[in-house]
Amino acid sequence: MTYQNTITRMQGIVTANGPSWAAIDPESAARMAIQNRFPNGLDIAKYTAKIMRADMAAYDADPAQYTQSLGCWHGFIAQQKLIAIKKHFGTTKQRYLYLSGWMVAALRSEFGPLPDQSMHEKTSVPALIEELYTFLKQADARELGMMFRALDAARKAGDAVEAKRIENAIDNYETHVVPIIADIDAGFGNAEATYLLAKKMIEAGACALQIENQVSDEKQCGHQDGKVTVPHEDFLQKIRACRMAFLEMGLDDGVIVARTDSLGAGLTKQIAFSKEPGDMGDQYNSFLDAEEVDPANITNGQVFISRDGKLLAPKRLPSNLYQFRAGTGVDRVVLDCITSLQNGADLLWIETEKPHVEQIAEMVDRIREVVPNAKLVYNNSPSFNWTLNFRQQVFDAWEAAGKDVSAYDRAKLMSVDYDGTELGAEADEKIRTFQRDAAARAGIFHHLITLPTYHTAALSTDNLAREYFGEQAMLGYVKNVQREEIRQGIACVKHQNMSGSDIGDDHKEYFAGEAALKAGGAHNTMNQFEAA
Repeated sequence: MTYQNTITRMQGIVTANGPSWAAIDPESAARMAIQNRFPNGLDIAKYTAKIMRADMAAYDADPAQYTQSLGCWHGFIAQQKLIAIKKHFGTTKQRYLYLSGWMVAALRSEFGPLPDQSMHEKTSVPALIEELYTFLKQADARELGMMFRALDAARKAGDAVEAKRIENAIDNYETHVVPIIADIDAGFGNAEATYLLAKKMIEAGACALQIENQVSDEKQCGHQDGKVTVPHEDFLQKIRACRMAFLEMGLDDGVIVARTDSLGAGLTKQIAFSKEPGDMGDQYNSFLDAEEVDPANITNGQVFISRDGKLLAPKRLPSNLYQFRAGTGVDRVVLDCITSLQNGADLLWIETEKPHVEQIAEMVDRIREVVPNAKLVYNNSPSFNWTLNFRQQVFDAWEAAGKDVSAYDRAKLMSVDYDGTELGAEADEKIRTFQRDAAARAGIFHHLITLPTYHTAALSTDNLAREYFGEQAMLGYVKNVQREEIRQGIACVKHQNMSGSDIGDDHKEYFAGEAALKAGGAHNTMNQFEAA
């Protein structure tokens, strides 16, 4: 609905309610409605699911059309990310939000910082989704508010052409609200618990849920040891629970991202149920590290499975966990991914130990033999030492090609001594093109960094603390923060405006007219930044 049509609709409502509504200004009411086009989280989820589905179709047609996101642990961080994207690129197209369970555990739990083991309150996840979108909606209200003020100024100056241009810009306004891929970990319990939490996350605005195949009460960070997976049917129950939650909430096109940790997980808590040879349970059990049993040597507490007419004893650890055979990780990943896609998942997530295009591609090639349009969400993780990994990849490629690598020590390639070298430059170029290359070769539809803003907050705070509490004192803040905010056009330099002060002034004027006591007067110190 256009700006003028919205005003007309509000005028009709005010007129229909008679003289008692005469003090309600239809244009002011229209502006408030336009500034809040998403009344609730479910509206957001429905809107963003369509965006994500369209992006998935675009990627299927052209792998160069991949999508990206950064993990955000606070609404303000998400807001500033989207404001920056709109400022630098003019559009939010193909840029999403990512909500990391790691960052919820480390930064948002009422218990304080926790490891990524699903020990944080499950309700903190939907609460953060709601917070992220609250800040994005506020970014819309702020930017539209500035456009309304510019419209008023054009009208006051009698500039009808400029006024019409601004009205057209309002009608074609692009929201800061974008899709979110939200981490539901291993579901925080059984399938029913997963379903209940999924509903809350969808209600808060999530159009895409990422769920992993680890044991819920043994869940570990994907880049740490001790991971324990569940049989396929257990995981598929949770995928079905997420799908049922989407359907119940009216999101027929909600997106499920099925994550497998099998590449780095060597343990399972259960022996899968199997009815016949070759079924899913039997395939899962075939990966168990088991030995044929001599009936004469059966010991107390042993557990047995039968395979091909033989009685086998899976290796059972003192933790009561069972061990997979070494070297089966890739085969287990492939089976995990195929079964997930065949049972309702839309996208895959393969947790790897390093960023290596060919390693990912080899698994995706096998998956696509069964599911041709299989595509991935991939964690460009800060747990990887990207510099060392890619320098070693280049070193190995050079060595395999017979190129002289005697000037380099492979074990010490992280050293600053290699920053200006040919090897260092080639590795950096491979890092720069990793997302593009992996999208084209390895089926990666969405690239994300799980916890980048955790690291940027730590780095920037460390730099400020070093300067401000050291010799630079106040200059450490002014030179490295405020002066750069002004010169780079960072919106937050006007922090009162960013926090909603001007929106509040507009509302005061809508509600009180000339009696409004506004904060944005001549003596507001934020006026010092008008030239910024």
